[in-house]
Order: sequence, then structure tokens, then C-alpha cells
Amino acid sequence: MNLSYMLADRAEAGNPVRVALIGAGKFGSMYLTQARLTAGVHVAAIVDLDPARARKTLATCGWPQEQGNAPSLDAAMASGATHVTDALAPVLADGRIDVVIEATGDPAVGIRHCLAIIDSGKHVVMVNVEADVLAGPLLARKARAAGVVYSLAWGDQPALICEHVDWARTCGFKVVCAGKGTRYLPQYHQLTPDTVWDVLTQYLDITDRSMINPKMFNSFLDGTKSGIEMTAVCNATGLVPQPDGLAFPPASRFELSSVCKPREAGGTLAMSGTTEVVSSLTRDGENIPHHLAMGTFVVIEGETDYARQCFREYHMLEDDSGRYATLYRPTHMIGMELGQSVASAVLRREPTGAPTAFVSDVVATAKRPIKAGDTLDGEGGATVWGKQQPAAVSLEKAFLPLGLASGVRLTRDIAEGEILTWDSVTIDADDPAVRVRREMEAAFSPG
Repeated sequence: MNLSYMLADRAEAGNPVRVALIGAGKFGSMYLTQARLTAGVHVAAIVDLDPARARKTLATCGWPQEQGNAPSLDAAMASGATHVTDALAPVLADGRIDVVIEATGDPAVGIRHCLAIIDSGKHVVMVNVEADVLAGPLLARKARAAGVVYSLAWGDQPALICEHVDWARTCGFKVVCAGKGTRYLPQYHQLTPDTVWDVLTQYLDITDRSMINPKMFNSFLDGTKSGIEMTAVCNATGLVPQPDGLAFPPASRFELSSVCKPREAGGTLAMSGTTEVVSSLTRDGENIPHHLAMGTFVVIEGETDYARQCFREYHMLEDDSGRYATLYRPTHMIGMELGQSVASAVLRREPTGAPTAFVSDVVATAKRPIKAGDTLDGEGGATVWGKQQPAAVSLEKAFLPLGLASGVRLTRDIAEGEILTWDSVTIDADDPAVRVRREMEAAFSPG
């Protein structure tokens, strides 16, 4: 509760937390708009493939032109301004940088960057949850061995859900379910970047389509991002995926403790101690009042009669039995909250969530019949979506991780709804991302 005071002390001492950001996209821009206003934080460098675009982003985020126009890293350090560049190596070589934010969204690139950041002796905040679910347990282990922090990104839903779980366990509660809300219908699994507009225009007033990345939005709607984020939560908390992945039951925020409890107790879950994502739509496509489409939650169990009495007395959104209760957060602010992770990693040397085990995976599942010789287009594309699966099942059946299902060609025909396997595609065993993934599997194989 004292991070702001610790940052203020750093500011007064003239020794701010010095940050480098890789990737000035949506998440990065939301961080930048608040970082400029945070005492004790200096964004010394922004690394982006398109520096000119990154400078335009700074202007959009409210930065005065001179603040984002340092000609070199030395100049940035001396003036408190920011150096924008497309060269990562000099930034990582500078010992004055405390922490690096990886916000590219590309799993292979994220793994490569993360390893380089760790080797440079800097803390890493991994916004790139795609890289985290592909190899995060190994990356976090390497960071710990190097004496640096590997952290999930506060403001993104996985870190917020991890905080819910940590709160519950610290208070002695049994965690029944943790998760988030989204907008979901079963047919969304077949959405493509071309057809996703039909859904987006139902709830977004889009006047300029050039401002929308349809592949990114498609990932949120076709179920992929939910599988990715719940996998990150499982690997950081030890919660276990349901045997057939997420079911996306419809629920309002006031129904969570009734819906997200085990089936034998009248709920929808296969078991207790798992993750789920609830839909803001009924299966008929109607909006649910008081839905949780942008929020996060945890369902806990009262294990004594007195605990259940307290649930009722303090209006803990309990189910009819009084045995299960919910704590929820109605929304999340993405990169605008990322300062929590930056400050925690540097000042407390604590992550805001980090993978510790490999209990969940997200695997490539065909959106439509696809033919041998076709090339997969990865997350949010037209060929596959990402389904959450228990890691042990994924390894036993050699399911293809979603993070490797881009730019690879099929070796056989695949039916709609079929989960792809490693031998379904041509894989370059020497690809760095493949090698790291295989190393992670060997190190963290369940059992």
C-alpha cells in the first residue's frame, strides 16, 4: 500500500525508476499516458519497429514534443526526456535501466526479448501474455535464477485475477473459481478478421475502421484470448483448467456464486479450484443486465457455518445455500494500471503474478475445415482459435500450442473443431521459440 510513497522518495532523491518500453501499441500507449504523470518514474526509452509512429503515439498520449525527442539514451538520462528508437540492444546494454516492459504481443518475439532482458540483468514486465502461456514457467524460472523479477502485467486481467486468488488464500478461503467476463456466443469460435465486423458493430460505434485491428479484436471474441488469459492464471496460481476447457456460461455479476460452483452443488463447473469465463450474453444473444464483460472475479467457499453467516451479514453476493460467495472487480484499465507492476518489480522485487507451474495450455483448434498445404494464421486469424486444456492432456496428446500456429503449413486435412497436433504442421525444430517451448515442457512436464 506504500508504492506511491516509495516512488515519491525516489523522485525526491533524483533517482527515478527508469523504464524501457518495447512496443508502443494500444497497451503501451495506455501505460505511457499515465507514466508521464507518475512521480518517481522515468520512461527513458521506447523501442518500436516504427519510431515515427511511436512519437505520434506519445503526442496522442499527451506528451509534449520535447519530452519524447531525446536524441540518445544519454541525453534522455540527463534531461528526463525519452529516447525513441528501433534498436533494442543499446537499451538493454545500459545499466541505468531498471525494468523493461515487453508489450509486442508476438509470442516468438516476446520470448526472444524476454531472454535478452533477463540476460541483461533487468526486471521484465511481460505484457505479452501470448509469450507467457507458450513458455512463461521457464522464463520466470530463468529470471529467478538471474536474480531479477518476471511479472505479469497489472491492469491486464490475468494479474488482477491472480490478486483475487492471492487475497482469498491469504484470508484462508478455499478458491472455488476465478475468472473474468467477456462477450461470447458459441458461433463466435468461427469468427474471422473479415466477419468480426458483424459482431463489433453490434456494440461498438465504429466511425473509423482504420483505428481497429480486426485480428486483435477477433481474438477477444472467438474465445482465444479467454483461453490464453485463463491459462496464464492457472500457471501462476495452480488452479486447474476444466477438462474440456472454458464453457462461457451466461451470468450477471450477481449470479457468479450460483453459476461458478461445482455441478454437484448446482453450478456449471466440472470441479472446484478451476477457472471460468462468463458471458455477458444469453445463448439467444440477449444482453444480460449487470454483466461483467470487462471485469474479474473470484468465488470462494465458506467452510464453516459461521463463515456462511458472515457472508450473509456482509452481503458477499452469496448463492442460495450461503456456502459460496463472490468478490468481483467491475472493470480493468489495461495499461493505465501497469505502473503497479513497474513499481512492484523494482521497489519490492515482487511480481504482480508470475507462472510457477505448467498446469494449463492453450491449443490450436480448427475454426473450419482446413486442407493439407494451407498455412495457419495464428491468434485472431481465420484458421484456428485457442482452447484452454489441462497441460497434462496437451502433452499426452501432443496438441499444438496456439503460439506456434502461425506461418506453418498443414501436413494433413483438419476437420472443423479438431484440435491440431504437432505432427499436423511442418515445424522447424531449430526455431528459437520451438526450442524454448520444448525446454519448458521438459522442465515442467506434469508428473
